[in-house]
Amino acid sequence: MGSMKKTKSSADVLDELMERYPILQASKDDIVKAFEVLKKCFADGNKLLIAGNGGSAADSDHITGELTKSFIFKRKIDADVDSYLRSNYGEEGEKLASNLEGGLPVIPLTTFNASNSAFSNDVEPKVMFAQLVNALGRKGDVFLGITTSGNSGNILYAFMTAKARGMHTIALTGGTGGKCPGLADTCIIVGEKETFKVQELHLPVYHALCSMVEADLFDSVERFCPYMGA
Repeated sequence: MGSMKKTKSSADVLDELMERYPILQASKDDIVKAFEVLKKCFADGNKLLIAGNGGSAADSDHITGELTKSFIFKRKIDADVDSYLRSNYGEEGEKLASNLEGGLPVIPLTTFNASNSAFSNDVEPKVMFAQLVNALGRKGDVFLGITTSGNSGNILYAFMTAKARGMHTIALTGGTGGKCPGLADTCIIVGEKETFKVQELHLPVYHALCSMVEADLFDSVERFCPYMGA
């Protein structure tokens, strides 16, 4: 499948999500709120911290992968970086500049194995994500906590710490939302209760959020589908 001119906006991505997953219509307003928060976060030069447990920990890594490199659209790197590499490093600089892609600063707190295991052993397991939020989070950053029940203790403590740090908080959850609506600034509650069904709806939600952010923040002209050989 060849590349084609970019035609989709963030609004188009959202419309497609609603068409494909009508059950998410009830979550639409909160998805839009989360998108606006993420867009502002990155546009202002701030970063996103993410955490979850089990399958939601894998989702944290998945989201990071979509945001730190090209996802739907081929992203150009910063013009100053491109110029510096090509001007200072000759042929290797040309190669490097040609291969780099625009990326956004995202940190999955689930991957800090040494820190998380040490803190869990020495202090308190349920506070390990909160500790990393305290160490890495700054005012203007965003913390995204993924919990299918809305009651995961280590995510709730991370929300509290993020708010104390002056960060915006987003919850991605299911069922009734548990305790998340009382702690997160923005709470996306998908319309399922069983864990695996909640997780099945989380994936299209965060894929849409990543696509919406990418569509608005990057001046890309080509859409590509690497898995189709484009």
